[in-house]
Amino acid sequence: MSIADLPHLNATLNVLATILLLAGWLSIRARRTRQHVALMVGAFLASTAFLVSYLVYHYNHTETKYTGEGALRTFYFVILASHIILAVLVPPMAIRVLWLAGRRRWSAHVRWARITFPVWLYVSVTGVIIYLMLYVFPPAGVER
Repeated sequence: MSIADLPHLNATLNVLATILLLAGWLSIRARRTRQHVALMVGAFLASTAFLVSYLVYHYNHTETKYTGEGALRTFYFVILASHIILAVLVPPMAIRVLWLAGRRRWSAHVRWARITFPVWLYVSVTGVIIYLMLYVFPPAGVER
């Protein structure tokens, strides 16, 4: 695997995190606590692997430009800006939620999880959208 392959790995890890987050949410709604724990730890590990891969890629490949125009360009940068701002919040929030669960502080865990889950899910989904816009459906005339 080369540095050029990392965006594809990153998108795959974001899809995996999204699936695990949604499955974890569904499992806790069904009161399947052990399954919920396994799925949420899996989502955390997928997101952690994503972060490591993302940092390695951007350390070695400093610039990725979006060349779309008009409304599509505006949409891209709105998604990108919100994604970046919220992505900075996810690691400390997710760590906090996991720490509270490990300490069996359930009421605090639930309070934090209700805020963390939608933010984390949004970041995972928008990460995939950004990937698709850059690499799968780039503006006409752009080759990747």
